[in-house]
Amino acid sequence: MQTVTTIGLDIAKSVFQLHGVNAAGQVVIRRQLKRRYVVAFFQKLPPCLVGIEACASSHHWSRELQALGHTVRLMPPAYVKPYVKRHKNDAADAEAICEAVTRPTMRFVATKTPEQQSCLMLHRTRHLFVRQQTAVINSIRAHLAEFGVVAPVGRNGVEQLLGVVADANDNRLPEVARACVAALGAQLQMLKERILEFDRMIRAWYRSSEVSKRLDEIPGVGPVLATALVASVADPKAFRSGRNFSAWIGLVPKQHSSGGKDRLGSISKQGDRYLRSLFVVGALAVIRYAKIHGTKHRPWLTSLLARRPTKVAAIALAKRSRGWPGR
Repeated sequence: MQTVTTIGLDIAKSVFQLHGVNAAGQVVIRRQLKRRYVVAFFQKLPPCLVGIEACASSHHWSRELQALGHTVRLMPPAYVKPYVKRHKNDAADAEAICEAVTRPTMRFVATKTPEQQSCLMLHRTRHLFVRQQTAVINSIRAHLAEFGVVAPVGRNGVEQLLGVVADANDNRLPEVARACVAALGAQLQMLKERILEFDRMIRAWYRSSEVSKRLDEIPGVGPVLATALVASVADPKAFRSGRNFSAWIGLVPKQHSSGGKDRLGSISKQGDRYLRSLFVVGALAVIRYAKIHGTKHRPWLTSLLARRPTKVAAIALAKRSRGWPGR
């Protein structure tokens, strides 16, 4: 068999697709490979360039193949799609990956370490619990409103509603409805305890990371945003400038420019939605503090707030709060 120089690997749950070419670009390998045979197959190959789409389990396979001596490049799936010829299937995807990984202008995704992925899992799990908590609170309010039991918006209002449920002398609720809402109240309490537990774990990870503590020095950046940023960005040097990083998380305007005429719209909202939301929340906290204590240390923010809405100013501030210590 001729020497393979480049392989496009289309990963999946069970069956992977390979497309390999030699130095002249001629197809040498085109085959399917079951998951349990992937490592053994690449062990027999001389070191080569392997392209993989940056999707589920891609960072794991990148680390595994790099340990075998191969050079692995992860690519965003959206950047690989233009190289797919005609119909969509695994073989066409693997061929497109093999072609895309050799392009000199292709943008690659840095491989995350197990520690970074663990921290991201902390954030994802906590975020799931927060969304479940919101869903349970909304259910409690909706169910009790059907019986005319309402309370003010906020945490105290929910406590008032649960107090009504716990009061056996309150005749506004049938026993079946009382039992259902009581179960939701127990679920809500468990979710609150889980969220507090994960908050402690995130703070512990923050204290163990020197880069996270340096990021915390930026106004509006706390332990949650700092740890999420360190875990999400494997290599900050991949961005040529702060604006490139802002574009990566979707905080720059969308462009519809043509014929030398620039047309800018609202922010693109591309990239990591969770990370972008943390930046905006941090910017809103800075603006709220500035409105109370003054903005003399940020005259541009004072000028911006005087002519634009608060949330527009928050986006502008979030885009400027993109510094990365140690670059």
